[in-house]
Amino acid sequence: MEMDSLRELYVDELKDLYSAEKQILQALPKMVKKASNEKLKAAFQEHLEVTQRQVERLDKVFEEIGKAARGKKCKAMEGLIEEGKEMMQEDMEPEVMDAALIAAAQRIEHYEMAGYGTVRTYAQILGEKNQAKLLQQTLDEEGDADKKLTQLAESQINVEAAVGA
Repeated sequence: MEMDSLRELYVDELKDLYSAEKQILQALPKMVKKASNEKLKAAFQEHLEVTQRQVERLDKVFEEIGKAARGKKCKAMEGLIEEGKEMMQEDMEPEVMDAALIAAAQRIEHYEMAGYGTVRTYAQILGEKNQAKLLQQTLDEEGDADKKLTQLAESQINVEAAVGA
């Protein structure tokens, strides 16, 4: 696909993020099921609900720009999720699996933060103030999820995984 403008790139990047979020909606229930730590399960479950709202927010952005949300598969997210699936099939102690789940989830969060930061900036440059606000809200949520996972890892899960070794 040839892109002649920042607006076309913006739409393309939004489609990529939409695909990524849809894939995450499929992956998170499996992560909830695989986690053994109740706080981690709750964090994943909460993020599943947040992700559903993020998809709704993206739907609003696409409605505003008059474009369909579909049409692109996020191959990067597909790869990150596939790595996570492979890791979940490994034979690990439950505490170690929880630490590995956090690592996989944070890779996903960081990909999303990069993507949302980019499209938020594009929206600002293109004068799309409402869209920039919606995208910033999602960027903030992704950052909050990352911080929550870091706190959980550093205060409990990684410690438990180390003790189990």
